[in-house]
Amino acid sequence: MLPHQRHVEIVRRLRGEGVVAVHELAAALGVTASTVRRDLARLDERGSVRRVHGGACLPDDADDDRPFEVVMRSDAPDKDAVARAAAELVADHEVVLLDIGTTAASLARRLRGRQITVATSSLAVLDVLRDDPVVELMLLGGMVRRPYLSMVGVLTEDALAQVRADRAFLGTSGVRDDGAVLDSTSVEVPVKRAMMRAAEQVVLLADRHKFPGTGALRVCDVGDIDVLVTNEGADERSLRACARAGVEVRLS
Repeated sequence: MLPHQRHVEIVRRLRGEGVVAVHELAAALGVTASTVRRDLARLDERGSVRRVHGGACLPDDADDDRPFEVVMRSDAPDKDAVARAAAELVADHEVVLLDIGTTAASLARRLRGRQITVATSSLAVLDVLRDDPVVELMLLGGMVRRPYLSMVGVLTEDALAQVRADRAFLGTSGVRDDGAVLDSTSVEVPVKRAMMRAAEQVVLLADRHKFPGTGALRVCDVGDIDVLVTNEGADERSLRACARAGVEVRLS
């Protein structure tokens, strides 16, 4: 396979899988790990990929170019396992805040038919719950960020100032091994922080591919999180940092 063909295939795999390890790319492409590292270095120089420890992912703003349905299919079993475990935390009659993102949308499906109130800035969550006759649904206002089906801006933040929730379920673009909880889009960070202020308990939803994770912006430190829900196989160093910070870690 020629270098150009390998580069196209690498980007294609990253679009479908999120983060891919060097050894996985080497096996898929039938080349050595050294060849893959050189390919990733060239693609990183062009801005086509972002190198992370042991592999690569798409640049932080690449998800804006991917349809939400495509992102939803990436690592879907892991996201659904996280959503299933997170749903077990919710008791009847609670008020819960659901962040944007594909894992939060999966959680919304797990909460259908529950006697709870859901407040959200996610149009994807709205789509899941708007015809549910049992769930009381509150959609926060704001500017629509169409690529990721979210509401952002000062109107969203002002609406959250009026909400008191039992739990907020937050998504993330990654958690570093130093305990930083990251996001890749500046307009989403203030909304996430407002959700944290509005809730008695903050639950971070992060499938195993979010460790050690990427993202240009710090949302908070793991010490600001009460519960982390992730998968078996998540990066051990990152999980230890969470445990040291007093976070309850739940593995699905």
